[in-house]
Formats: sequence, structure tokens, C-alpha cells
Amino acid sequence: ILAGKDIIGQAHTGSGKTAAFGLPIVEKIRPSGRAQALILVPTRELAEQVMQEMRKFAKHKRMSITAVYGGAPMGRQIQHLRNTDIVVGTPGRILDHLDRRTFNPSQVNTLVLDEADRMVDMGFIRDMKKIFSQISKNRQTMLFSATMSDDIQHIARAEMKHPEMVKTQAYVDKGKLTQIYYDLDHKADQKFGMLMHVLREEKPSLAIVFAGTRRMVDKVERNLNENGVKAEAIHGRLSQNQRKHTLEGFHQGRFHVLVASDVAARGLDIKSVSHIINYDIPRTPSEYIHRSGRTARAGEEGKIVSLLGPQDYDYFRSIVKDKSLHITESPLPEF
Repeated sequence: ILAGKDIIGQAHTGSGKTAAFGLPIVEKIRPSGRAQALILVPTRELAEQVMQEMRKFAKHKRMSITAVYGGAPMGRQIQHLRNTDIVVGTPGRILDHLDRRTFNPSQVNTLVLDEADRMVDMGFIRDMKKIFSQISKNRQTMLFSATMSDDIQHIARAEMKHPEMVKTQAYVDKGKLTQIYYDLDHKADQKFGMLMHVLREEKPSLAIVFAGTRRMVDKVERNLNENGVKAEAIHGRLSQNQRKHTLEGFHQGRFHVLVASDVAARGLDIKSVSHIINYDIPRTPSEYIHRSGRTARAGEEGKIVSLLGPQDYDYFRSIVKDKSLHITESPLPEF
């Protein structure tokens, strides 16, 4: 990066990539009050997180770093964009500022696409292309992604110059990760009872329970609390402050079960998670990998438990075809 090369980094959440691109950017920038680096991220939480990290890296430089994302006051963002060196933002809101001419990208010479696969999954690809077209072709481009889909490879071919490929080892330690599933079959209507049994038997220190829809997230959270398990929900309908408060509570141990939708959990760096429970099975192997990347990190042990009803079989079939995942069936206990 310091040599100015374009980079494709295949790396999961929590593998230290913010430092990998952030430190060289801070090193190279001469503070001037004009945006010289743009970092695109999929979610507002990740925008906040990357901005805070970048500010730590730059604490000995008089450098301004601004985060812009939807759901936050436009006026304050416009004010900050008038005098900033580094901009971190979500594609939709960056495009808004470009259209309003409240963000001038003429000096931007470094572009980072962080968690590019998630931006594509969330439907940002058209916005991203519009943003690329407004930034100098002489820029340095860095693309970070956990998976390398056709769309990601197309972006790399179209927007990057002879990129260097850097692939980190999966941050999840396979030796410390246990992956099991329970086939509920004719007991599918008792999925919640099975979830309670898993939580009571496993006694997780911190668990994330993934559900497929916002409604299901709320339903599972409500039922857990009614059955004596302290849990909170996180999904896209919550405000930025509510999500922030929920995450702080999880990190501080005020409750030990977080019920989440995939969209809400994207880009969240949640440490020390002992268990991932797939209440609803993810639709693709890459989504399963994203979910599982939140446990068994930094040498700690982790466990993934998937609860299968008949409606989950099609999705699960495509997941177990991925030979890099070692998922075994556990016999259904009495519960």
C-alpha cells in the first residue's frame, strides 16, 4: 500500500484490515482540509467504527476524518465535509453529497472499498459505479472482501490497475470451531423449545442468534425474555442510537444473547462471541461464512449451532456442499 499499488485483500471482519489500509493512508496524507481519501463501507455502524479507528491512527497528526451515512443530519455532514482530509461513508449517502455538490472529490487519490461483497449484496453496485466515475482515474484503489464473487471480480477488472492480491488466512481457527446442526424434521414447530434447550445446555458467555426477518428477530427476542433469558434484538428498523445502545449493552455484559438479522449484523465487529445459533438458516454459503466469522477468533473457541426445519433444507443443502465447512449432525436430544 505504501508503494502506491492497487490491492485486493481477501479478509474477514476482525482480521485487522482497517489498520492495514488505515495506517498507510494516515502516513501518506498531508493534512490540507481537502478530502484526499475516500473509504466506502456497507453500513453506518462500520462507518462509525472505521472513523474511530482512523482517528486513533491519526492522533499525532492534525488531521480531520469525517463519517457520512444515512439516518444522520445532513447539515452537520455538509459542514464537516467542507474541511476534511479523509471521508468514510456508505455509498448512498456519499452519492447524495456528490449530487448536491457538498462533497468535492477532485483531490481524492485513494479509494478503499471495505467489505465490498456486502456492499454488492446490499444492492449498492450501481451507486458504487457512479462514485467511481467521479474520482480520478489516477487514484490508488484498495478492495477488501471476504468472498470473491463474479461481481467483485468485475469491479476489480474495471476499476483497478494491476492489483496485487493479498489473501489472509481465515481468521476463524478451524481447530477451535465446532459446527453442528440439529434436524428438527417433524418437530419443526418446536424450534423455539430447541433453542431454549441449546442455551440452557451450552451456557454461552456471549451468543448471537440469527433469524431471517425483522419480525422473527423481534419474536425470538420477546419469547427468550418471557422464558427468563436476557436478550435484545438488533435489526434495520432500529435507530442509530438504539443500535449503539444495544451493542454497548452486549459488550458490557448487561445481557448475553443478541438476536440479529443479517443486514443489522453486517460490519459489526463483536468480540468474544462463544456461540452462533442459526435459528433460521442463511440463504447462501457466503452468508454462513460471514455469520461464522464472528466466533473462534484470536485463539478463542467457538461453536455454531444450526436448527433445521423442513423449510431450511434447500438452503442448508447448498451450504454443506462447501467442503471447506465441516458441519456434522448431532442427534436430536429430548427437550
